[in-house]
Amino acid sequence: MLSVADVAAYLQKPRGWVYNNWRAEGIPFKRVGNQLRCRSTDLEKWVDGR
Repeated sequence: MLSVADVAAYLQKPRGWVYNNWRAEGIPFKRVGNQLRCRSTDLEKWVDGR
């Protein structure tokens, strides 16, 4: 599972952008406790679909 920092690095965006836009952009995060996590396969599918 990727953290917000991992997703930001993958997308080459600042962490703040990811936090502010994950819902609007539809980034496939899931809440794990109080943290956002994303499966790498889900993120790759999301990127391919854009």
